[in-house]
Amino acid sequence: MQRPKKLCVLAGGISLIALPGALIRRTMAVGVPAPRYHEIHRISLGGEGGWDYLICDSTNHRLYVTRGTHVQVIDTATNAQIGDIPKTSGVHGVALAPRMNRGFTSNGRENTVTVFDLMSLKELKRVHVGTNPDAILFDQSTNRVFTFNGGSNDATAIDAASGKVLGTIPLGGRPEFAVCDDRGTIYDNIEDKNEVVAIDARKMAVKAHWSIAPCDGPSGLAIDNVSHRLFAVCGNQKMAVVNSESGKIVAMPAIGNGPDACAFDPDLALAMSSNGRDGTLTLVHEDDKTHFRVVGTVPTQRGARTMAVDPKTHRIYLITARFKGLASGEAPQRRPAMEPNSAYILVLGT
Repeated sequence: MQRPKKLCVLAGGISLIALPGALIRRTMAVGVPAPRYHEIHRISLGGEGGWDYLICDSTNHRLYVTRGTHVQVIDTATNAQIGDIPKTSGVHGVALAPRMNRGFTSNGRENTVTVFDLMSLKELKRVHVGTNPDAILFDQSTNRVFTFNGGSNDATAIDAASGKVLGTIPLGGRPEFAVCDDRGTIYDNIEDKNEVVAIDARKMAVKAHWSIAPCDGPSGLAIDNVSHRLFAVCGNQKMAVVNSESGKIVAMPAIGNGPDACAFDPDLALAMSSNGRDGTLTLVHEDDKTHFRVVGTVPTQRGARTMAVDPKTHRIYLITARFKGLASGEAPQRRPAMEPNSAYILVLGT
C-alpha cells in the first residue's frame, strides 16, 4: 500500500506532490538533482549532558532526544518540548510500539530498559537486560523488543506486551545500530569485527555473519526494504551498501568524516550519513539495486553526528551544541566538551 505523499520540491522546480515513491526514484535517476536541503530551523534544548540517538515518530509528530539521564520529547509541529522521560541513566536509544501504546528506552549505565506509556510518557515497568544496552528496536513481526548490549556483546529479546525477557542472543562482537525488515530478520553492525549480523527474530538466533570490509568501524545502519539493501556508515569515510538477502557488498560510496548515524528516506530513495567531524550530511541516491551515487553534501554543524528523518515531511533532525575551546574551522573529537545549555536540534528541509 502506498502512503500519501507530502510536498517536496526538487532543485530545478519539480514538485513531488502525491507521486508514488517508485516514480520519484525514476525521476531522480534520469538526472534531476537531489532535493536541495538547507537549515530551516533550530530548536534549543538547553540542559546538561550529551546525547545519542534521535527517534522520530512521524504519526504523532514527536522527536525523542536521548540526553544521558533523561529523554526530551519535542513536538515537531510546534518545535516545543512537550515532555520528558526521567531516570534513564546512560540512555542511548528509544524504540516505539505504537499499536501497544508502549515505548522503550535502553539505559546503558543501569543495564535496564524503561517501558513507558506513549501518550503520557509515564514509566510502566523496568526490565533488566545485558550489559550496557545501546541500540534498541521494536520488531512488529514478532511484537518483540531487542536491545543490543555493547558491554556483553549480545542482544536481549523482550516480549513487548508483558515486558518479560525471552532470551539472549550472542553476537560475537560489539553491536552498534540495528534495523529490521518487518518480516522476521534483524540486522546489526558489529563495530569491532567490521561485519553485519543477520538475526532470526522468531528463533532468537544469528543466521549469518557478513564481512563488510573494507568498511572499518561500522556504526549507523539503515535499510531499504523495497530493494533489500542495507546502508552501513563506516569510520573510514565509506558507506557500505549491502544486499540484505545475500550479504554481498554492492557499492561503497564515499561519505564525510566522523559518521555515526545513517538513515534512509524511501520515497526519495536517499541514504544519508551524518558526519560529525566535518559538519556535513552526505546524500547517496539509489538509482537502482546496483547503482548508488553521491548526489549532495549538505553543510550542517560540527558535532552533528546523530540524526533522524521524518518519512512524511522528509525533514532531517540532527543534534549538536557549541563546544568549549573549539577554534574556528577545528573539528571536535568524538566526545567534545560542550558549553553549558548550548545543545540544539538542527532541522533541515527542502
